Amino acid sequence: MEQARQPWQALLLRDFPIESWWQGSFLGGLLGSLRNWGQGSLLVQAGDWLGLGLVLLYWVFSAQSSTGILGLILLAMAALVGLGALVEMPMGLPLHLPLGLFWGIATLATILSPVSYAAREGWLKLTLYLAGYLLLHRLLRKPQFRDWIVGSLLLVSLAMGVYGLRQYFYGAAELATWVDPESGLAGLTRVYSYLRNPNLYGGYLVPLVPLGLAAVFLWPGWGVKLLVGFTTAVNLLCLVLTYSRGAWIGGLAALGMMAVLLAQWHTPRLPARWRRWTVPTLLGGGAAALLLAILTVRPLRLRVRSLFWGRLDTSNNFRLNVWAAVLDMIRDFPILGIGPGNVAFSRVYPLYQRGNFSALGAYSVPLQLTVETGFLGSLAFAWFLLVLWDHGWRCWNRLLSSRDPEGLWVAAGLAACTGMMAHGLVDTIWYRPQVQMLWWLAVALVTAKLASSRTQPSSNSPRGKLLSPSQDCI
Repeated sequence: MEQARQPWQALLLRDFPIESWWQGSFLGGLLGSLRNWGQGSLLVQAGDWLGLGLVLLYWVFSAQSSTGILGLILLAMAALVGLGALVEMPMGLPLHLPLGLFWGIATLATILSPVSYAAREGWLKLTLYLAGYLLLHRLLRKPQFRDWIVGSLLLVSLAMGVYGLRQYFYGAAELATWVDPESGLAGLTRVYSYLRNPNLYGGYLVPLVPLGLAAVFLWPGWGVKLLVGFTTAVNLLCLVLTYSRGAWIGGLAALGMMAVLLAQWHTPRLPARWRRWTVPTLLGGGAAALLLAILTVRPLRLRVRSLFWGRLDTSNNFRLNVWAAVLDMIRDFPILGIGPGNVAFSRVYPLYQRGNFSALGAYSVPLQLTVETGFLGSLAFAWFLLVLWDHGWRCWNRLLSSRDPEGLWVAAGLAACTGMMAHGLVDTIWYRPQVQMLWWLAVALVTAKLASSRTQPSSNSPRGKLLSPSQDCI
């Protein structure tokens, strides 16, 4: 039986000796030779606080549609991560191997792209996002930094939510054709807050719901709990009022996953005879409430029904035509794709475009990954997701067994990732900078807990030294 599990354990990188592997690698040896350089630098010593400031700035400026300033903040994050890598041992995890492989494949896809010059911009964006993730991964290992990062994000979302509700009650300009003018929803107000696109705003809100629920249960003080609970309720209401069907799918997946994990957390407090019915009752009650809302609220009912109209709905018809063209692109560039980024996509897509259905992306994250980096890249990213989920789920179960409240942040990260991937099946809002860093925040909430059990303070390093893996989460 043990022999049968070993191939899966190897695929999932369980018990992989990442520290010894890294130290024995060429890059690890090169950085090790530079380790003594800059140890006394004030910039390095203040690096975490500078990183925290950059993350807070990113949340503030991501609350609007313009993205130029976000690129500059990501550049500063990347510089900070690069400086830190020169003077300290990077805190790697086994799941960083498939992520690094994906980046390497994307790099090769850029070099061999039929529009290599255009693909460089997409490669740079990908690299900056990964640098932002590494910074979040480092900062979130400190509980006080995590509270600042999540708390500031929720406050920004509250301001956006209040403005979104104002748009619903007082009306908002329709900046694009977001609803089929021939349907019963013509003239419906879809809120978009400061992001100027209801689908983008919906994608922005999907991960915030599980983050808010985790904060309600974890943060002390009834005043704080009421504020976070109110913020989460506003975000959930605005998510509904975006009338974004993809965001609804993602929101239901995130909310359902978080509800199940919270039920697991609280089940031990219930009488034994009730425990087996907790999750089925919760899911059944939620499904009944959702069905009742669909049956009684006409705009909601029509919007849900439009999912099954096929090509009779203009949005469905548009996506089906774009997907058909993208499949043709994948057929012609199956191994490494056309290179990363929407610029490369916009150069190649017109050659395959169906009719007047122009597009800036594939409107499906799996298709976008495959058309950009081929089947090699999409398989590498799928491997990363598989390892992330396996390690995160095992970590959650161990923290659940020990009743460690920190496990709720792991639960929030897993729920947010689940919701965003579900949304990504039918849209590519995931690639927008306002949403992309929320994805890496969710991933970092999981990986930070995995890494925190591998360090302890040391006088030889400003960050601490590596230990043998703890059995808390590894």
